[in-house]
Amino acid sequence: MNEDERREAVAMDQPPFAHLLGLKVISASPDEVVAELPVTVDLSNRNGVLHGGAIMSFADNVGGTATMMNLAEGMSTTTVESKTNFLRPIRIGDTARATAIALHKGRTMMVWQTSITRGDGKLAAVVTQTQLVLEWKDG
Repeated sequence: MNEDERREAVAMDQPPFAHLLGLKVISASPDEVVAELPVTVDLSNRNGVLHGGAIMSFADNVGGTATMMNLAEGMSTTTVESKTNFLRPIRIGDTARATAIALHKGRTMMVWQTSITRGDGKLAAVVTQTQLVLEWKDG
């Protein structure tokens, strides 16, 4: 498997939590990951809009995917900081779209900015997260 195939496999092999959310990766490159999330009743708050925690989880997964695509085999990542600005609601029945772009890709840390838009293209949230790069050891 060449490097492009490995990165594609990393992007498409989402963890169980991403499947629980309903997240679908649309496109992925080392500098940008795009994904969509249907806004369902199960992901809503009492006001009938996408729950803030679901937005944060969505962005965290997309930023984590982007980081993983840039790591050497045997390396992993964990989020050490995340900040979210909520700008507009996303109503049940709509589809949220996340676009994560690299702000910094260092040897030990990466910073991603994820823009979450609604179906009408309007910006609903902006998430900036810092991912620590670490060597994964079993046990």
